[in-house]
Amino acid sequence: MDRRPIIAGNWKMNKTVGEALSLVRDLRSLVSMVRDRVEVVVAPPFTALHPVGKALEDSNIGLAGQNCHWEPSGAYTGEISAPMLKEAGCTYVILGHSERRQYFGETDETVNRRALSAVKYGLVPILCIGETLKERESNQTLEVVRRQVRGALAGFAAAEVARFVIAYEPVWAIGTGKTATSDQAQEVHAFIREQLVELYDRRTADHVRIQYGGSVKPDNAADLLSKPDVDGALVGGASLKAADFAAIVKAAP
Repeated sequence: MDRRPIIAGNWKMNKTVGEALSLVRDLRSLVSMVRDRVEVVVAPPFTALHPVGKALEDSNIGLAGQNCHWEPSGAYTGEISAPMLKEAGCTYVILGHSERRQYFGETDETVNRRALSAVKYGLVPILCIGETLKERESNQTLEVVRRQVRGALAGFAAAEVARFVIAYEPVWAIGTGKTATSDQAQEVHAFIREQLVELYDRRTADHVRIQYGGSVKPDNAADLLSKPDVDGALVGGASLKAADFAAIVKAAP
């Protein structure tokens, strides 16, 4: 199965509108040559989504939200809905990031509810999963990953899931400078794909793109992306510098 690599930049709570526009102006020219080979996506903060979306028109860079609520509207102060993201120009939405789970109490159930809403309103979820250092050291990695995959995908049909992106992000590697080795990443990615076979079928599993995230940098990207079940990267800190992010994009096979 020939899965087109997808490299997404999660800007987290960084960049004013002016800074965001400056970054995407630089990025447009740096990644324009990979148009057909690699899918490129950026996830700015909510305040910059609309202007960044306008600045990316006619480019090969897609737009993602960093989260969404499960309701389309309502009395949820400080939240943002899937229809709002869609209107702002988003194609994707990141869901279940470990920082959302760690700091804001998100669970497999709430991630699933958000994903159901995202799909209903035409967004493609980038579903984040991954174990903590404590869980890895106690040999619970595959158990945790199995639970998170099955929890996030509850209630979805195979045709819907085939379009999803799953991001394996070991929590111990996010923002720490530590990175899973390419073999560690491949082992978990292959396990995730087998979970999809069990839940759906081989054809569906072969369509789903599985990204690696966790201290991805220009100097380790090629090794990680060379593995057969690593279909891209969800990039944090390195996505805030146009040259570094572009180098990761160009490292995709």
